[in-house]
Amino acid sequence: MDTVVVDQLLTTTRAVRRKLDLERPVELDVILECLRIAVQAPTAGTTQAWRWLVVRDQDTRTALGALFREVGNEYLRRKVEAAGAHADSPGLKRSLASAQHLVDVIERVPVFVIPCMLGRPEGGNDALAVFYGGIFPAIWNFQLALRSRGLGSTLTTYHLEREAEAAAILGVPDDVTQVALIPIGYATTGTFGPGRRQAVEDLTYLDRWGTPLPGQSSR
Repeated sequence: MDTVVVDQLLTTTRAVRRKLDLERPVELDVILECLRIAVQAPTAGTTQAWRWLVVRDQDTRTALGALFREVGNEYLRRKVEAAGAHADSPGLKRSLASAQHLVDVIERVPVFVIPCMLGRPEGGNDALAVFYGGIFPAIWNFQLALRSRGLGSTLTTYHLEREAEAAAILGVPDDVTQVALIPIGYATTGTFGPGRRQAVEDLTYLDRWGTPLPGQSSR
């Protein structure tokens, strides 16, 4: 296995919002090819309780986009308000502009994929970890497969605030949980790089919480 290629894929698969080609169609065969890779991910109890709803119909994307935009605009408004003067800092300003762009054009993105889980989440942290942990590895597999084929995507959850209305639009049964909405399009660039992240040494403890790695100061 070529670890250089694999590591590049893993470290440069970004949340793509502003660099999606809104005019180029995305072939259903490509989406299905990526979903075949997605479902090779580990699944809790080997249940494979995931389901995938691929949305290409323009009227459906428009209806979902209206929900997405209403929630997204309000969320971003609150985020700017909470940030105060910090909202003008370069990093946050760039992040907010990227999110706002997607909100503004959401119904023009060629394909949505709605990952779903059979059943409804219930119980404590252990049960919730199993429920959602049963699909998120597959979602990441899917996004990596998209990236390797020149497509961009991002994991969004705005529409979940209006899940019941989205379910009515999509015909999703009451006993099925929508987990996200993934907008997908061909990327307009192939030059994504690693994101800005904290050093792993500053995020990792050894054996017990708060015990730093050898050579690191306590924190």
